[in-house]
Amino acid sequence: MSTGGARKSAPAKKTTAASKSTAARKTTAASRSTAARTTATARTTSARKAASARKAAAKTAAKKAPAKKAPAKKASARPAAKRAAPAKRTAPPSAAAGGIRTGRGTGRSVRSSQVISSTMDRPERPGRSLITANHEVIQQWARARGAKPATIAGTERDGRAGVLTFNIPGYRESSRIREITWDEWFYTFDLRRLNLIYQEQLRDGRPSNFFRTESPDREDG
Repeated sequence: MSTGGARKSAPAKKTTAASKSTAARKTTAASRSTAARTTATARTTSARKAASARKAAAKTAAKKAPAKKAPAKKASARPAAKRAAPAKRTAPPSAAAGGIRTGRGTGRSVRSSQVISSTMDRPERPGRSLITANHEVIQQWARARGAKPATIAGTERDGRAGVLTFNIPGYRESSRIREITWDEWFYTFDLRRLNLIYQEQLRDGRPSNFFRTESPDREDG
């Protein structure tokens, strides 16, 4: 009787020992796994802290480092100075639109003449004495008579035209009359501050070729 009971308890002891061994192995494995995870986490945290420290050190060093100076630009070679161009002769200003030139020598003929300031103006009556300094009015009057701008030979002054006149076919013809360009004529006309006194018609209505230049600084232009 005693022998059978001993046999039955032996397997039970073996099973208990095996269970304890298995539980111990599981506990050891779990402990190792937890330790490994803890170590990995610690390493990761340490690596991050080290990286942050390096970045902070780099920023601090960058702030303390002196700023690099930009390389100086090379001065571009300047082209050689060009020779000054000869000054062009500019025409003196003409009389203001709608006005005539006046001065200390302005005579009665100027004050008694009708001012013509544009090509649209018309004489008040036939035979009326007219006065203008308008270039377009003068050119219109001359072209209506076939007159060419001219000067009197021998009266030139400082390389420019002297006494101004017109070369009108059949009127005051003279060998001393020398035709010039309108630019030359008006340059002298404006430089000497002249007015033109003229007529469009005689009292009987016929076309008139009468004209003369007048200077506001002296009676005879």
